[in-house]
Amino acid sequence: MVSTASHTLDDNEQLIAIHKRLKRAHGQLGAVVRMLDEGSSCEEIVTQMAAVSKAVNTAAFSLISASLKQCLVDPDVDSGPMTEKFQKLFLSLA
Repeated sequence: MVSTASHTLDDNEQLIAIHKRLKRAHGQLGAVVRMLDEGSSCEEIVTQMAAVSKAVNTAAFSLISASLKQCLVDPDVDSGPMTEKFQKLFLSLA
């Protein structure tokens, strides 16, 4: 049976890199909250928020890319529907 319902990334190296990026974004988001509490300038806060946004988006793009690559080489996966699914995920971030 060909599965197209869902996919879980099995590339441990990619998972570790994505996890590190998200932990960094988590720390940056905490810094944004502190900056708001401390009355930092709007420019400083927005700059930090942009860094958080970029880190989260990069993690998401990395997850999609690594998952798509993994699905394309898996003979048990019907790559057509999975490619379409990942394309929709990719476009949801645009």
